[in-house]
Amino acid sequence: MTTVKAYAAASAKSPLAPTTIKRREPGEHDVQIEILFCGICHSDLHQVRNEWESAMPTQYPCVPGHEIVGRVTKVGSAVKKFKNGDMAGVGCLVDSDRTCENCKEGLEQFCPHITLTYNGPDKQLGGVTYGGYSDSIVVDERFVLRVPKNLNPAGVAPLLCAGITTYSPLRHWDVKKGKKVGIVGLGGLGHMGVKFAHALGAHVVVFTTSPNKKDDARRLGADEVVVSKNADEMKKHAGTFDFILDAVSADHDINAYINLLRRDGNLTLVGAPEKPLSVAAFGLLFGRRSLSGSPIGGLKETQEMLDFCGAHNITADVEVIPIQNVNEAYNRLLKQDVKYRFSIDMASLRSERSKKEEALAKA
Repeated sequence: MTTVKAYAAASAKSPLAPTTIKRREPGEHDVQIEILFCGICHSDLHQVRNEWESAMPTQYPCVPGHEIVGRVTKVGSAVKKFKNGDMAGVGCLVDSDRTCENCKEGLEQFCPHITLTYNGPDKQLGGVTYGGYSDSIVVDERFVLRVPKNLNPAGVAPLLCAGITTYSPLRHWDVKKGKKVGIVGLGGLGHMGVKFAHALGAHVVVFTTSPNKKDDARRLGADEVVVSKNADEMKKHAGTFDFILDAVSADHDINAYINLLRRDGNLTLVGAPEKPLSVAAFGLLFGRRSLSGSPIGGLKETQEMLDFCGAHNITADVEVIPIQNVNEAYNRLLKQDVKYRFSIDMASLRSERSKKEEALAKA
């Protein structure tokens, strides 16, 4: 085992603070990664504050972070895909049972025995897994992803969650040239949905409650922008969409968007509103429309997404911050005060001296 620096929450009421954690030495199939950047996902905030206690209780100390990009520093003897110095990524999963039907189909995200990157059972060291708000991480080669060399690693980090969360349903529902696609909400998820749908060749319409986001939506690739509070603007698009990606996590009228679908159109939820949404049956019945949800993708699809981003020069729009500003970033996240994701520069953690080190320096 080795000891590395990290930031952790000691309880649901505690701010994230410096600590040290244990990492295993790389086994024969493992890849050790020096973490360069780690994105901040809204689920990090929920987990740190134990807001998903009923479904996914947080165990403390909690080291968040599942949008990890770094440099390979050591590989096990049986590792074939990576060598020292390679750029690599780790997303939401670090293991699965590898034997179930889902795993065999490359859909590890649906495995009933997945190991989450943090707050999951640590099969090697015991206790729970620790995430990317840390110096380094050791992960089985199968769950490590190749990062295109031409992309800015700070902007790549959020692709490991926000990117694949939006790319996966767009691919599943065959978004391509000739399709009309709606993106509901222009936040961390929505802005990636716009970029991907545009790159896939679709006609992209962004729905937002904020008129001041129109210019930014067009910059990101939207062909049209609709202010969803304007009933006349919404009515003009009734029955015309092949696919709508709903990235809103707040309570909203889902029926207004279902009615915009054409026959056999689909609306997929990637946002997770706290309260159940009320769905009118007739909106689905007439037109044979469908409503579905989608989480992240499997390892194969996530690699496909990264390669697609490399080919189309796509990254997330990020604000890079030092780890010391993470608690402020969480508060800003609650206010939606970021365009569009935070990415932590982990060099700031390595340069941070402990109180003991500072005391010794002053002595």
